[in-house]
Amino acid sequence: MELSLVYFLLWLIFNGRITFEIIIAGALISFMLDVFIRKVLHLNLTVRNLLKAVKILPYIVMYIIVLLFEIIRANFSIIRRVLAPNINVEPCLVKFRTPLKTEAARVALANSITLTPGTITVSLEGDNLLVHALNKDMAEGLEGSIFERMLAGMEGKLNA
Repeated sequence: MELSLVYFLLWLIFNGRITFEIIIAGALISFMLDVFIRKVLHLNLTVRNLLKAVKILPYIVMYIIVLLFEIIRANFSIIRRVLAPNINVEPCLVKFRTPLKTEAARVALANSITLTPGTITVSLEGDNLLVHALNKDMAEGLEGSIFERMLAGMEGKLNA
């Protein structure tokens, strides 16, 4: 319930004006949003958890920048392969274990791998990932990748 107040304050700030209708609507929407997040999404958000998330926000921004860079780099690699006179593709499946402790970090890793052209995460079971790579050289850097290291760093910051 403490987050209902935070949602309500954000509602008032983003509305820019205060009227009776805005206050009533904001109170109802804030309460319903809090109930929805707790009951339907099964998230136990608290002000303390939000403050932890704000603490790692710079790391998240840096992660997104690195992800975008890796996506662009992989795109050029794929373009080079497609435009080559002979397409040399050796698809492979790579299974590896990630040291990431939280499910959220493992899912972020799996999604980052899938977003990078040439690789697709086929399955994520516990801390084991199965990844399909277009070529063996694309599969070589998966275990211990920059994504894994950055996510592990964020886990450490959250637990500190």
